[in-house]
Amino acid sequence: MSSERAPPLVQRLTLSAWFAVGLSVALVVVSLVLGFYADAASRAQAIRQGSVQAEILASSLAAPLAFDDHGAVEDYLNALRANPAIEAAAAYGQSGRLTVGFRRAGGAPPSTIQLGPPRLLDGELILTAPVIQGSTRLGSVYLRIATDPLPRRLARYVGVASIILMASLLVAAMGSANARLMEAHRKLQAEILERERAEAALRQAQKMEAMGQLTGGVAHDFNNLLMVASSGLELMERTTDPVRRDRLKAGIRHAIDRGAKLTQQLLTFARKTPMKTEVIDLRAVLEGMQSVLDRSLREDIGVEIIAEGEIWPVELDPAQFEVAVLNIAINARDAMPNGGTITIRLANEAERVRVAISDSGVGISPDALTRVFEPFFTTKAVGEGTGLGLSQVYGFVRASGGEVLLDSALGVGTTVTMLLPRASRAAPLHRAAPSAAATPGAKLDVLLVEDDDHVAEVVAEMLQHLGHEPRRVGNAAEALTTLGAGVKIDLVLTDMVMPGPLSGLDLAKRVMAERPHTPVILMTGYSASAAEAAGEGLRLLVKPYRIEALAAELDGALQARSQP
Repeated sequence: MSSERAPPLVQRLTLSAWFAVGLSVALVVVSLVLGFYADAASRAQAIRQGSVQAEILASSLAAPLAFDDHGAVEDYLNALRANPAIEAAAAYGQSGRLTVGFRRAGGAPPSTIQLGPPRLLDGELILTAPVIQGSTRLGSVYLRIATDPLPRRLARYVGVASIILMASLLVAAMGSANARLMEAHRKLQAEILERERAEAALRQAQKMEAMGQLTGGVAHDFNNLLMVASSGLELMERTTDPVRRDRLKAGIRHAIDRGAKLTQQLLTFARKTPMKTEVIDLRAVLEGMQSVLDRSLREDIGVEIIAEGEIWPVELDPAQFEVAVLNIAINARDAMPNGGTITIRLANEAERVRVAISDSGVGISPDALTRVFEPFFTTKAVGEGTGLGLSQVYGFVRASGGEVLLDSALGVGTTVTMLLPRASRAAPLHRAAPSAAATPGAKLDVLLVEDDDHVAEVVAEMLQHLGHEPRRVGNAAEALTTLGAGVKIDLVLTDMVMPGPLSGLDLAKRVMAERPHTPVILMTGYSASAAEAAGEGLRLLVKPYRIEALAAELDGALQARSQP
């Protein structure tokens, strides 16, 4: 009987063995499939987490990049060092160039960035994200996160496949972990959304407060200037006394000059004024300002310039630097009612030049210390200051790539420190003095490109007074048509901001390419392209300007054309 039952038993055992083998093979296949699936899901999850981290970093850097606060940007990036998986991180400005970055391992962050989707490169996850505030892109961020290399992943899943009986438990554990991870991801997204809402509300409140303060200050000062100008013109019409008319004209001219200075200070604070940079010796510039400082200060206030060793040259706008020093000195004068000494110390410091201007005055209260660089904020009495002096200093130094520090104590005094980047080349032996304005001797046929009828009429009168013949058109397209028609044109004088697809800068580039021997002078009251024009060496007149400045630019353009 046992012999009769043996074959079915063997068959059952054989079937069971084959079933076990088949089950084992199936489990191995399922384990490998699940392993590769889990690997792909893990990579996708890593990309999602990295993308969220990059978006959080981009949102956090919006305010620091908007104010060029490199210290705050560096603090945010250094906070990422706590995550050992992050091998490199960097922030980039609007131009796409590296601002601040670090690396833990591997290569350094690229010097420039191009936004793109997340990608894996040599076992590392590369992520980029734009830094956007409203509709303005302020810069970009870059993250490089370490991931497991392919050989290690294969070894891990082959080991998982060999433990056949644990495969199902492993899958279940992975499913549970993935569920927890997704829940954590959901909570993180909810926290991010709430944080973005809170930051947006805070930014809006700050913008409204700053806008209210700015517009109120501008309206107050310009209404005063307009009052002087309009009343002065009305009084000039009512008098025939030449002495009184001259006095009224001087008052109107002073009001216009103050309005132009106020506009330049606003543009400097906004970092929108064109910077005419050159390599200069700060010590020589300050020593050359001695007479200007003496005239601006009282007799009981002295100025002492101390240079610690040979001072490195710097590259900046010397006129803006002189205005910044003068603004600080005037504040120091007002803070020393009983007289004293203003000390200007120069020293080299870590590839920067430190310019520290100190007084022994009354000092600044702690509650005002954090607001002194705000436009129109002043501790002086009404009518004694515009509140734009230190904001001009702040805007100029930041536009020059430097940093401003402020140290003050009540009853002790105040020190304003400008840290200016060292120039990569040496300063010239002698600073070129500005040439005196001179009327060109030859009569010029000038193509005047200006869309504003009133401005065009005044500029045309200036040109005629200087002995030239203006030909006015309203935009760049009409100017190109006139030039293409073969009309005799000796010089092009064009506004920068005009209606139509072509700006004054575009017109200047076209004229330079098609008629290289025809000089071009640009005019602007405000233009975001003014800095670019100055950087390309184009001649630039900043509105409002006097007839002497126009004559000097015409003379300079003709002299440049006559040179080989």
